[in-house]
Amino acid sequence: MNDHPTALRLDLRGLKCPLPALRTRKALQAAAPGTVLRVECTDPLSRIDLPHLVRETGDVLEGIEMQGEVAVFIIRRSAA
Repeated sequence: MNDHPTALRLDLRGLKCPLPALRTRKALQAAAPGTVLRVECTDPLSRIDLPHLVRETGDVLEGIEMQGEVAVFIIRRSAA
């Protein structure tokens, strides 16, 4: 997965569904087009919820990586 050193980090470790998806949605709405978010979650449901959220919002899921129990999502805000 491409590392984005300038990505905005969203540490959502320890939060349970639906909070990771809600906080990610809020961060995406506030982000400028082209902004990259690095979202870190420990809730297993986030691996289902966040890809669905990104499809729903029209943003781009650039990658998902597991780092131990932490799922790291790289999401780019679309121009729309």
